[in-house]
Amino acid sequence: MDIEKILRSVVAVRASIPENAFTADALGTRREGNGVVIRDNGLVLTIGYLITEAEDVWLTRHDGSVVPAHALAYDQESGFGLVQALAPLDLPSLELGDSDSAHVGDPVVFADGEGQYVRGNIVAKQEFAGYWEYLIDEAIFIAPAHPSWGGAGLIDAEGKLIGIGSLRLQMSKGGEIADINMVVPINLLQPILDDVLNRGEINKPPRPWLGAFSAESNGEVVVMSVTENGPAAKAGLRRGDVISEIRDGEVDGLADFYRKIWESGPPGAEIPMRILRDGREAWLKVKSADRNDFLRKPQLQ
Repeated sequence: MDIEKILRSVVAVRASIPENAFTADALGTRREGNGVVIRDNGLVLTIGYLITEAEDVWLTRHDGSVVPAHALAYDQESGFGLVQALAPLDLPSLELGDSDSAHVGDPVVFADGEGQYVRGNIVAKQEFAGYWEYLIDEAIFIAPAHPSWGGAGLIDAEGKLIGIGSLRLQMSKGGEIADINMVVPINLLQPILDDVLNRGEINKPPRPWLGAFSAESNGEVVVMSVTENGPAAKAGLRRGDVISEIRDGEVDGLADFYRKIWESGPPGAEIPMRILRDGREAWLKVKSADRNDFLRKPQLQ
């Protein structure tokens, strides 16, 4: 594996978000991370939260040169974001690998846009449910963790890109706590990439969204907070509510909760749910929405 060659394909990503943007409070108005060049024309793959509602996007090469870019798309389902350089990057693209063929124990390199990288191993491949209404069937987890994980490129032994960094988490093993990174597998990219390259946007029905941040505790789904003026807030869902049933089906953990919501019809569908609040049961009806309707659309610079 030619590390120096690989590092040339990874750039730093900086985005500015308006103060009145929907995600400004939660994610900040200045976001910094990384991205990987996947086409020779300057198409860069990153993690979507870096560029959501971005007003300005800048890509920085290892030699310090800065190139303006445009946020093309953010896919809520995978978490991937796509950015197009608006001036020549003059950087090689990194070949896409096959994340399905990656196995626990495989050696990997996790590289950022500052030229720093971590040599590690895949420690797990398993379902991951995020508190922000996010679920992927088989996320990749690696150790040791990279300190600049957002949008960093996960490279296999053949020098191919097999994932993009999303989170830093902790794992307990043998009584010790270790930092690990959660990586979105590259095989989730192809349907999005075809749409963006052919249509300029992602062409698929949006998932229904509640605007509820939830956690799993002993198999129960507990609401941590709700988005102001979001569907859950309007329906009266509150912090501390335990969601036990959707329609006529019991909720078995966070992943099951999301799947039941997404199977309940398109955005706008009314979703009845049974909750436990202060020891009492109650039913609420939440009219779901399309999360994208709350977000500022990318503007071509």
